[in-house]
Amino acid sequence: MVMSSPPSYPGHPAHGVPWVSPSITEHLLYEAGARGDAEAQLRVLAGEELYIVAPKSEADAAPDMITWRPYRDGTGRNCRPVLTRGMLPPWHPDWVFHGVSLRWVAEFDWRDPHQLLSVNTGTPAQLLFPATPPHRAMWRRYHAENDRPRRDRLIALRHGALHGPLAYGLACGAHLAVGNGVPWNEVGTVYHEYSCELELLRDSWGITEPVGWRKQLDALLDARNSPAEPDFVLRVREQLRAGLGEQPSADVWRETAAGHAQDIGVGHDMVRDIEELVRRIVRYEARFRADGLLPPDGRVTTTVAYDYGRAVNLARWGLSARFCVPHEAEQAIVHAGALSRSAYRSWEDFSAGYALGRVLRFDGEDYGDYYRSNVTAHRLLTDSEGSPWRNIPWR
Repeated sequence: MVMSSPPSYPGHPAHGVPWVSPSITEHLLYEAGARGDAEAQLRVLAGEELYIVAPKSEADAAPDMITWRPYRDGTGRNCRPVLTRGMLPPWHPDWVFHGVSLRWVAEFDWRDPHQLLSVNTGTPAQLLFPATPPHRAMWRRYHAENDRPRRDRLIALRHGALHGPLAYGLACGAHLAVGNGVPWNEVGTVYHEYSCELELLRDSWGITEPVGWRKQLDALLDARNSPAEPDFVLRVREQLRAGLGEQPSADVWRETAAGHAQDIGVGHDMVRDIEELVRRIVRYEARFRADGLLPPDGRVTTTVAYDYGRAVNLARWGLSARFCVPHEAEQAIVHAGALSRSAYRSWEDFSAGYALGRVLRFDGEDYGDYYRSNVTAHRLLTDSEGSPWRNIPWR
């Protein structure tokens, strides 16, 4: 199988500029190659997901089957190609990618002892490795020794969006990008690998086709996906603060919120839920201050960041699943960024709103994975020198 035309890679000499490694992975591979250290290159590959191209129609017909087609290079060598994430070609509606590991590659049925593993085929960063049984045994060992830190990583692509409205919107989705260990600034070929993307959208969102994806995206952009109660009680606090000229006590806030709930005709059980919600927010905000998500006198004014941040990622997931085209995804991401800017005062303010919306919905005051991932992402995004939040002004 050959793609209809050769993909054009960022920094390829055809662009008239020197090639620059798109991410840290390709940079490490290049440095190891410059030293002549093939083992170091394989150790890098052992910690990364590798990608095999497939026609979308083939992947849709048999999601669990990977057909890995060999090719012959210009010198007649028989090779099996994989790509690292930073070297994936531009998005195409009819071509998708399977994600595999170096262990999967090692355990593949290599019937030809002279066949080569070709990494980043057709790019300035192409690598070739012999795939004899002893070599594949070494690959399995490297894979076993590598802890593969897939998640909680701040990653960027040098050819991705770094400035402007698209980068701003993508930075509003950076919590989940960090949590999933994917580049924060990519709008392209994959988010998760194709079959995994379809499964996650189906199981977590009930999305199986473009219309369903658009419906869920619109709900997020309209801040209608999350429960309305948190923002109801937060608005009550802001109204009290404006009227009193100072922060209301927790008791005054709780009683006023309960009274407003009664005034609009909710039942007794809901009134009690509103009171308990105020107590939960007070406890979470105290924990946020202790963990640095809020300043000592800080508070959350709205949780819409949780919907807007997920809208950015749902746009990326829909593109990865081929439920939309790049322009549609980019338009939604830019819109989510504009909505976020109008609702918050700073990246830190946005982050606290996102974190509160997420833990109120899923954490249950366990301070477990949902809570800890918020803290990790917040610290990486506020402290790391290369973070978009350090390089893109909020206003």
